[in-house]
Amino acid sequence: MATDTAHVPVPAQQAEPVLSVRGLGVDFYVDGEWYAAAIDLDYDVRPGEVLAIVGESGSGKTQSSMSLIGLLPPNGRARGSAKIDGRELIGMPSHRLRQIRGKEIAVIFQEPMTALNPVYTVGFQIVETLRTHFTLSPKEARARAIELLTLVEIPDPEHRFDSYPHQLSGGQRQRAMIAQALACDPRLLIADEPTTALDVTVQAEILKLMRDLRHRIDSGIILITHDMGVVADMADNILVMKDGRVVEHGTSEAIFGNPQHPYTRKLLDAVPHLGTARPLSAAAGEPTPAPAEAAAAHPLVLEARGMVIEYPGRGRTPAFRAVDGVDLTIGYGEVVGLVGESGSGKTTIGRAVVGLLPTTHGELTIAGVNMVGAKRKDLAPLRSQVGIVFQDPGSSLNPRLPIGESIGEPLYLHHGIKGKTLSQRVEQLLDQVQLPRSMRNRYPHELSGGQRQRVGIARALSLEPKLLVADEPTSALDVSVQATVLAIFQELQREHGFACLFISHDLAVVEILASRIAVMHQGKLVEVGRTEQIVNDPQHPYTQRLLSAVPVPDPAEQRRRREARDALIVAAQHEQDEIERTATARATADKLDHLGEERIPPTGL
Repeated sequence: MATDTAHVPVPAQQAEPVLSVRGLGVDFYVDGEWYAAAIDLDYDVRPGEVLAIVGESGSGKTQSSMSLIGLLPPNGRARGSAKIDGRELIGMPSHRLRQIRGKEIAVIFQEPMTALNPVYTVGFQIVETLRTHFTLSPKEARARAIELLTLVEIPDPEHRFDSYPHQLSGGQRQRAMIAQALACDPRLLIADEPTTALDVTVQAEILKLMRDLRHRIDSGIILITHDMGVVADMADNILVMKDGRVVEHGTSEAIFGNPQHPYTRKLLDAVPHLGTARPLSAAAGEPTPAPAEAAAAHPLVLEARGMVIEYPGRGRTPAFRAVDGVDLTIGYGEVVGLVGESGSGKTTIGRAVVGLLPTTHGELTIAGVNMVGAKRKDLAPLRSQVGIVFQDPGSSLNPRLPIGESIGEPLYLHHGIKGKTLSQRVEQLLDQVQLPRSMRNRYPHELSGGQRQRVGIARALSLEPKLLVADEPTSALDVSVQATVLAIFQELQREHGFACLFISHDLAVVEILASRIAVMHQGKLVEVGRTEQIVNDPQHPYTQRLLSAVPVPDPAEQRRRREARDALIVAAQHEQDEIERTATARATADKLDHLGEERIPPTGL
């Protein structure tokens, strides 16, 4: 009797490659010369396999992948060979590439807000992709689009079909873009930093979705990222790039377990690993004090009691309470990490602390200044005592001022320092953040992301503030650049002794810096404690879910963490279902009781 093998999946190692790349090179023509961005890349991607291409910014990982589908800038060229199912992509005419893009090769871009068209609904954009490649009626395309939105687990997909990109959250926009990318069941999916700007919980959901889809449609996936935790969670094979060349290529287990190239080891060493770092005070060789001991040892620079922050209502829209009844203290010289998902209220607190938002109710005192009901003139003395480092230094620095002037501007405005004294102070600040003094005459666009972030730190510290608010200062940086910035931050904090509210969704980074961690959820502070207690023994269910969602750069450990997180989610869902069943049963019983009472005739009739 013959065995039916038609539906038996072929192991990825034995299957024919979806994509085969040989000798791929990418060059850019600049000022009369060709500069190499990628040199002699060789790799295969098989059905159901995830190949992670990792490296720092400028390593060539994104441009080499964009060259596969003809998305290089006008001054770029690709050479070598890249075949999808045996068809050569390099040099393919544009009209034929348009037939392949979206249908056979799809891309999930890093920033969905710029990749999605802001003037069309997400449903229209998915329908457009479907009707470009397939003969479908509008009704059929709409039904398929809603099916795809359901597949990527967007809530209320029929309603979200008619939503514009700006009406969706970051995670929902990313899901909508994944739905569009998967519309035609592509053979190859290129995911370019698909989770960089997402909260850890949303990131975990997106990665779970991509894992499920990878098996569901048996596509090959190229994952471009600098997040080694994401690589450990997703990748089967890893390609490590540096300066346009592949320096190491191997399985995920081999690269993480026994990296051979010095650059790979350096890259892995720079990754913060949750649960292994010591907080700042411990790194300095001192025991981490309990919160009460810290408050007693250091006078408070920030004290919030029952703090409420509301955004005022407009028309029929009621006021929105972004922060509800928060109690928080920070002593001089103390670093407190404030963590939570987007929308939890953590950035709102940071803006209220520096006087950019009013505190509606409760108490908030910064360096002895009562912020509740404070007028502009009341806050003037506070400006020199509180500094802020923004998430995106590129947009917070004046593009028309050299960085030396940006750093020196607060000194001139607040203290009237100018001339040679100002110049010397600017050079000292550049030295402290480890930037060459010669950079003082450069403009922000001439600096890398890490260099701009150092300028932002130097500017924030120019007035020797008592309190520094750091709002996601390393979220968009490569791991090695992030490690450098964090080391500089630690050194400056020890040297200057400023108090710091460090706002982040990256718990591994917060663990390195903070002696205490405060956890925000839906506007409320759900847990505050010493760093080691929060990381190793979280008490609140939300904190437990938050920590379980953080990917770690170890495939075996990440697999265990993923399974534990899935168990937590299942348990929480069962608990929610039980609550809903109980509420439904109680409502039904109450309704029956009420109907029974109506049927009983009044006494005496």
